[in-house]
Amino acid sequence: MQGVGRFSFFLLFIFSIPAYFAVVSIGYEPIWESTKTLFIQLFSWLLGLPLLCWAIGSFVIKHFPNLWIKPSRGPIWELNRRTGLVTVFDYKNNGEYKKNGTIGELTAPFYEFDAYIATSPDSQGMPLNVLYLAHRYRNIMINFGALLCPGPDFQPPCALWDFIQNYMDVSRPLPDLPQYEEYRHLDPTTAEYDRLTGRNPRYWIDMDDATFKQIVNEMHQRVEDIDTFERPNLMAGYVTYVD
Repeated sequence: MQGVGRFSFFLLFIFSIPAYFAVVSIGYEPIWESTKTLFIQLFSWLLGLPLLCWAIGSFVIKHFPNLWIKPSRGPIWELNRRTGLVTVFDYKNNGEYKKNGTIGELTAPFYEFDAYIATSPDSQGMPLNVLYLAHRYRNIMINFGALLCPGPDFQPPCALWDFIQNYMDVSRPLPDLPQYEEYRHLDPTTAEYDRLTGRNPRYWIDMDDATFKQIVNEMHQRVEDIDTFERPNLMAGYVTYVD
């Protein structure tokens, strides 16, 4: 109501200006009488209704957000670096939302999960690649399509899988990204790595825009050059693949 009302009001207001002068110029009544008649019989409806919709929509959005915003149920999954566990949150029970406020949790160690890329066509038939994490023994699966938008290239899902493995490996420091900078000192391995390498704790915060842009471009290039499918398949010695 807010968007349509605002758009309609300005659109009709623009068209009402030449319409007003056209009607007044050919009218037989005095200009003030014609103006009064137009505003009462035409413009009050033509502009009043969109203006009313705009006002009502804005009022509801500002003062009654619960009427038009449905809050998120909560997190869908969690990769916990400290415990090494993967958790998928279950908000349903036999197809029905749980009404007692409890949330089910499907939890398993990260090393029991395998990653794979699922490819499906879009409306034009172009391939869309999405990274999945599937438990080896139970029906636990994570779709990372919300974290990394599906696309035609396979390199980004492969890079995301590398990132997840590095993040969950407590023998290695946290991936060096801006969103982790304020937490690096809380992770023992990362804190020790930063101490030994002399990393500036404000590395990302103090970085100028030009340097940031250059580093982001270098990251994108490393994603493009990723060698995932050229690496040895360590699972081949333990499993038998069936077509």
